Amino acid sequence: MTHTSVERRVELARAKVNLTLHVTGQRPDGYHLLDSLVAFPQIGDRLCAEPADRLELIINGPFARNLDGPAEENLIVKAVAAFAKSSGIPAPKLRIDLTKRLPVASGIGGGSSNAATMLRLLEDITGQYLAEDTLHELALSLGADVPVCLNQEPQIMAGIGDVIRRGPRLPKCGIVLVNPKVEVSTPDVFRSLARRDNPAMPLMPEVFESPDHLARYLATCRNDLQEAAISLCPEIDSTLSALEGSDHIKLARMSGSGATCFGLCEQEEALEVERALRASFGNWWIAAGALT
Repeated sequence: MTHTSVERRVELARAKVNLTLHVTGQRPDGYHLLDSLVAFPQIGDRLCAEPADRLELIINGPFARNLDGPAEENLIVKAVAAFAKSSGIPAPKLRIDLTKRLPVASGIGGGSSNAATMLRLLEDITGQYLAEDTLHELALSLGADVPVCLNQEPQIMAGIGDVIRRGPRLPKCGIVLVNPKVEVSTPDVFRSLARRDNPAMPLMPEVFESPDHLARYLATCRNDLQEAAISLCPEIDSTLSALEGSDHIKLARMSGSGATCFGLCEQEEALEVERALRASFGNWWIAAGALT
């Protein structure tokens, strides 16, 4: 039986950070094969949904102006339609407020995380809980990065993003995300790759005991898109240099296809790093938080 809760529901759609991103091959259809350790820090967009007399998406926040296309093209609205069709129910009438805090086209999966968070919210709102494989297929139909965002905890993503398994336990750790407010085209980055048959990640422990342990392991890994992205967007190199210039940062790397970069540090030092970077690069987007 379907029921609609009158409760207003609010969720954090966390940024998807590729701590590693190895490009291991390419399928005949052009999709690239990946091997990636993904984490979801306590930094993200805010999604609020409540019953209304019609379906309405309202976008505000610092990056709202970057999402000025038709509402029906937004992944959140597409997620509502796809969920209703899969569940065999009418599209729920909701007022959805998105506070867009994450930069757009920035390599941290903001749109994908919004769509995945909306799917989970819809399950709670409608009482229609889909089988995990059904939900996974539904998420994949919305985008290659949507399935990994369904469970916002450390995961290992392989294939084209469709093969997902539970990741290691990460330590108490701080993360600082920095974007020079430059959008990077993911297709352009992939087209600029020098090679597409790189080695997969080395064997990974089940538990990382400390930020130093995590940083040492990540130093043996790569983001195979980073060099290509820098060739298209030199600001990424400046962003990495700014992070690496901090004594508190243990490892800095680009996430996804860029231009957002991350730096790992002790959790209690993250805000100090954020403040210092803001003082020098006030026009950049900078956010700090806990890694998990």
